[in-house]
Amino acid sequence: MRPDELRSHQWWGTDGLRSFSHRARTRQLGYLPEEHLGKPVIAVLNTWSDINPCHVHLRDRAQAVKRGVWQAGGFPLEFPVSTLSETFQKPTPMLYRNLLAMETEELLRSYPVDGAVLLGGCDKTTPALLMGAASVDLPTVFVPAGPMLPGHWRNEVLGSGTDMWKYWDDKRAGLIGDCELAELENGLARSPGHCMTMGTASTLTAAAEALGVTMPGASSIPAVDSGHDRMAAASGMRIVELVRKDLKLSGFLTAEAYADAVATVLALGGSTNAVIHLIAMAGRSGVRLTLDDFDRIARTVPVLANLRPGGQYLMEDFHFAGGLPAFLAQLTDVLHLDRPTVAHDTLREQLADAVVHNPEVIRPRDKPLADEGGVAVLRGNLCPDGAVIKHIAAEPHLLRHTGPAVVFDDYRQMQRTINDPELGITADHVLVLRGSGPKGGPGMPEYGMLPIPDHLLKQGVRDMVRISDARMSGTSYGTCVLHIAPESYVGGPLALVRTGDLITLDVEARSLHLDVAGEELERRRAAWTPPPVRYGRGYGALYSEQITQADTGCDFAFLAREGKVPDPYVG
Repeated sequence: MRPDELRSHQWWGTDGLRSFSHRARTRQLGYLPEEHLGKPVIAVLNTWSDINPCHVHLRDRAQAVKRGVWQAGGFPLEFPVSTLSETFQKPTPMLYRNLLAMETEELLRSYPVDGAVLLGGCDKTTPALLMGAASVDLPTVFVPAGPMLPGHWRNEVLGSGTDMWKYWDDKRAGLIGDCELAELENGLARSPGHCMTMGTASTLTAAAEALGVTMPGASSIPAVDSGHDRMAAASGMRIVELVRKDLKLSGFLTAEAYADAVATVLALGGSTNAVIHLIAMAGRSGVRLTLDDFDRIARTVPVLANLRPGGQYLMEDFHFAGGLPAFLAQLTDVLHLDRPTVAHDTLREQLADAVVHNPEVIRPRDKPLADEGGVAVLRGNLCPDGAVIKHIAAEPHLLRHTGPAVVFDDYRQMQRTINDPELGITADHVLVLRGSGPKGGPGMPEYGMLPIPDHLLKQGVRDMVRISDARMSGTSYGTCVLHIAPESYVGGPLALVRTGDLITLDVEARSLHLDVAGEELERRRAAWTPPPVRYGRGYGALYSEQITQADTGCDFAFLAREGKVPDPYVG
């Protein structure tokens, strides 16, 4: 690509008044003409924040990206964008995923940039950044934030999130006390980086690598490892080459790439959240991806990653076992090997030298952790548009179960009453939470791993069938049916369930059924009234008006639809 063919040339390289003004203001910023004129201009979008522990190191990684851009002859410009902290942002960062996607899209479109490097990793940042970038379609490289170091407590190795749930239940069951809990606070999360289990963050960054938009092996490098700095610099160098070759993001985010990302997520035993995000990401790329695609692909791939919460190890173990390249090399029979990645002409070339160094962490095909992919898609009269369950993280005896429902209308009611002895909850009951979907949550919070009542925990019960229109953390586990669609807030069948109704879950048959006669359900539907509107104004009102249901990715309708958006007129 010649300098006058660069997109940024419109801002700086013409003879008009506006170009003169842009050059003058660039001198005001302290830059020499030789530093930027005629060079690929690279936007470095950084989700760093003081309150996002997953990203607290990304200010340094942005410098490494810039170093790589300069080395390759480009000109980097860093843009701070919204940080979505899974830990602190309420009611849930899922409420704001589409906001970051919009910000990403409009920044890249409205500024004089030729390509982009996206820095993210905490759960919602990966899909948000890639959704926005896909809608603009510039050359793009994604830099994953990387997992934190393994946690430690006494003589135990801890996984963030997963062991938080475990030991919190131990506390409620009376097995540990306040002193142990205080020690655990200091050991669960002991470095920058996202969760080091195969939770949502690791699942989505692995999906990004499988899509072919990261440097090889990038998704598993620990956040504080010096290799992470080198990967960031290599990403900066690579984006300049992509711009010079005019290799846009759409050339990588193809239908074949999304199919491979789905296979990767399922073979990793990854987070159920990936179902929603990949459907939304694919939609932005003009690719139709559905729940049925997930269920179909799940039947073709085994679970080969022995990683918590479904397995034994953590992300640092996975990285040193060979990382995603070695993992994908075990799946070459189901992958589309002749598609390009940002680093190689083909995925086949990218995986050619990949080797598994620890077959306990990355299992061979003849010794899988599970014979089928880790997520199952359910259908039935309780979820006509689908629901999902991470069945490899459930107690096997509950995967076919019929029990009476105990219904909670919202999460606060559940918190207040779950331990009420008058409810008479037994291990055979089915806990049902509604009012927690995309509109009802709002934002579809991670409420789906409903707590086991204290009296059952003390009896040794650690799993029950739980059903909701919510999501759950990718670090969670248990027999949790999630993403019921349509949600109860818009009048889905979940809104009609009453305490005492029998519900049948049959994962093998991919079925979830409310055992109530159709005539009775119609009577209940006629008596149902919509809940009051939550937001009278602001972003929440926009969200409520535009958000789609879980089975179609929870994107905004006006962003998901087809339509051209022109580049701005520079003048």
